[in-house]
Amino acid sequence: MPAIRYFLDTHILIWWLENSLRLTKEQAQVLQEFEKNKPFGVSDISLVEIGCLVSAGRIQLQGELRDWLSRATAEPLVRLCRITPAVVAEVANLPADFHRDPADRIIAATARLERARLLTQDRKIIDSAAVPCL
Repeated sequence: MPAIRYFLDTHILIWWLENSLRLTKEQAQVLQEFEKNKPFGVSDISLVEIGCLVSAGRIQLQGELRDWLSRATAEPLVRLCRITPAVVAEVANLPADFHRDPADRIIAATARLERARLLTQDRKIIDSAAVPCL
């Protein structure tokens, strides 16, 4: 299985696929320079978050949700990472003052296990220094 170099936080995945101008210059560059042998990592929990955001009317996506999610997790560009016992154990290893949001904890823990850099603009995650971020 190819190594993951970068892991995408939920909002980065949405902004990338929706061609948002909210990405930083560095994030946009990384996303444009995709390497087939190094897919972007995406957590299962991000799909749940996106479904909840759509259901609550907080975001609108281009196209039907199921199609959008299939495109968002299409290999070889993206590798969907499952919530495994190792991920749950790593969640427990995060610093006590780390972000309390369960989805963010799962995403950060998965990125740590994959030894990947997390693309995020979440200040709580960035400021924690618990996972390398861009």
